[in-house]
Amino acid sequence: MSGGYFDYVQYRITQAADEVDQYIRRCESDDTDEYGYKPEYSDETIAKFRECEKTLRRAGEMLQRVDWLVSGDDGEECFHRQWAENVPPYNAEHHARLRS
Repeated sequence: MSGGYFDYVQYRITQAADEVDQYIRRCESDDTDEYGYKPEYSDETIAKFRECEKTLRRAGEMLQRVDWLVSGDDGEECFHRQWAENVPPYNAEHHARLRS
């Protein structure tokens, strides 16, 4: 087996993270498109884009770990080890400050 329980949606999530990253790079670049347009956002907005990218990457990795467990590719011990090694920790302190 090689996963597939969730129709490999984790790869689309990771692809979305890559696309957000590419857009951030475009915003940070001095290059314009063929129409002379360059997206411009505040540093605060770019920081939110980066947060979105990181969250998508984390979600993709989380779903990968669950997918491999429920598909029978990994046992629970491997699931927990892979989770600890591959899933970035959630920054709860940062998000708590955003809500206050």
